[in-house]
Amino acid sequence: MDERTKYLRFRLPPAKKISITPGVPELIEKAEEEEISTVWQRYLEQQPQCGFGLLGVCCRNCNMGPCRIDPYGYGPSRGVCGATADTIVARNLLRAIAAGAAAHSDHARDIVRVARFTAEGLTKAYKVTDSDKLKSVATALGVKVDGRSDQEILLDLVNILEREFGKQDEEPLALVKALAPARRLSLWSKLGVMPRNIDREICEAMHRTHVGVDADPLSLLTHGVRTALADGWSGSMMATLLSDILFGTPKPLKSYANLGVLREDAVNLVVHGHNPVLSMKIVEKAMSKEMLEYAKKFGAEGVNVVGMCCTGNETLMRLGIQPVGNYLMQELVIITGAVEAMIVDYQCVWPALVDVARCYHTKIITTEPKMKIPGAIHIEFEPTHADEIAEKIVKLAIENYPSRPKERVYIPKHKSEVIAGFSVEAILNALGGSLDPLIDALRNGVIKGIAGIVGCNNPKVKHNNSHITITKKLIENDVLVVGTGCWAIAAAMHGLLTLDAIKYTGPGLRKVCEALGIPPCLHMGSCVDCSRILIVLKAISERLGVDIPDLPVVGSAPEWMSEKAVSIGTYFIASGVFVHLGTVPPVLGSQKVTKILTEDVEGLLGGKFYVEPDPEKAAETLLNVIMEKRRKLGWPT
Repeated sequence: MDERTKYLRFRLPPAKKISITPGVPELIEKAEEEEISTVWQRYLEQQPQCGFGLLGVCCRNCNMGPCRIDPYGYGPSRGVCGATADTIVARNLLRAIAAGAAAHSDHARDIVRVARFTAEGLTKAYKVTDSDKLKSVATALGVKVDGRSDQEILLDLVNILEREFGKQDEEPLALVKALAPARRLSLWSKLGVMPRNIDREICEAMHRTHVGVDADPLSLLTHGVRTALADGWSGSMMATLLSDILFGTPKPLKSYANLGVLREDAVNLVVHGHNPVLSMKIVEKAMSKEMLEYAKKFGAEGVNVVGMCCTGNETLMRLGIQPVGNYLMQELVIITGAVEAMIVDYQCVWPALVDVARCYHTKIITTEPKMKIPGAIHIEFEPTHADEIAEKIVKLAIENYPSRPKERVYIPKHKSEVIAGFSVEAILNALGGSLDPLIDALRNGVIKGIAGIVGCNNPKVKHNNSHITITKKLIENDVLVVGTGCWAIAAAMHGLLTLDAIKYTGPGLRKVCEALGIPPCLHMGSCVDCSRILIVLKAISERLGVDIPDLPVVGSAPEWMSEKAVSIGTYFIASGVFVHLGTVPPVLGSQKVTKILTEDVEGLLGGKFYVEPDPEKAAETLLNVIMEKRRKLGWPT
């Protein structure tokens, strides 16, 4: 262990006050006993955090600064260039949206690249797994499918999707035109927020926020909406669609979640990040007879692949790979002392993992050219050699098994059953092929509404507490919950993604869940799969003949922390959804920007942000919003 981790400046509060998830408190205490710094320790060391930064009124976009505005009137009211708090806060928010949209859309670009290699026959590692999904998406985009091979269809589809990143005309994005509701398309066009090109909107966001360009808060936020829509209805959407085509559209399956999925008698290999292209191959190789025999040579009973964060969601919903934890648990998994290798692609992966891994025998392996960590082993992924790279990584993990210090191994035994894999197609199948049963249940009040809960964890709040508190309150009041990302893993670890969770529901939702054989909370996938929620909203709104803002639907990101979440929240309010944020965004330094986001935007787009850190209060407000929307529709409450 290095010098930095030997000395802990602050004592953490009791571990049970940090997380509600079984197994996590014990590992936090183990880390303290072994003098290993974790995310919570580093958060304490940052206190007090910069007040200007928390309010969003600091700017370092040029070298005349950094500048900060005192919103209380005791200090400077403008930056050196003359930018006000309103301008600075709006610029900072737009940059966050651009970064989030870039993360999702660059993820999509990587999958498009693999799809092209597959279509052109340049790699034998990948194939079209869901031909029906391929034909459905291709048809929606005007590609001829009759009498043609999957590879021919896929190549035409790739050609269209590649243009989404770089086309130079003013026409809306192809996926947006093909998949977004007609009422939304008309509104976005009228308001001037129709996305034209993914990379263009991100590039323009950076240009607008350069010194001496856009200073109008409303103009800046308007472009933020356009940038986020390019993410949700095109970038994230294509990542989801192509992943389904290449790896299979998820169907409900059973698995287990939490730290207890690690095994003492096997090589434990964690796949972590967001992109499934390599992790799917690693799972395939690890489960092979060849690797089983190889593991036995080193004294292990096999290779146990487990998932972390959204790569964990991707492998869970298609292959049943057990998720070991969500965002704030990535260090704790290593602290069990039982992990031979953690394989990371990108996004939500901490540089601190290398420091923690040095205290054990765990190897951190980075695999993407855009994602490197000093001290990690770098084995670069390339789709033309995916099988060979996956084998090399799995062998490296197996060969590390004899180095495991058995006296330092502590695996909490907690794990919960989970039913995952509710794609839009799977939901329709559960409903008998039509949305009508769900719509009837909504209309007559058996189900009061639908809530989409998504997003991260944040050390500012008790780990997983807001996710679980809000979810239980909603299903108790007959609200069906769907969700993605770290919420999905939190719900899995707390037993909310099983039929047994029906006991927590109100009588109406219980009746529906029992009749359909589904949990009251539906796992819809990874962060990019928030796009699946958009498709469900479109289908319900068009079936009822109303716009999305009229539906008894709400969204929540109870423990969000990433710029991707900012983009997700923005494209949901632009699609007409009331969105709760459980951690305070850095916008309070501008009353004008705060008012636009939490009040004025609703009159334009139909959705708005609502900020409330208290999960009990947030749940009450979400329920009230659902009931008010039901009243406006004339539905029973």
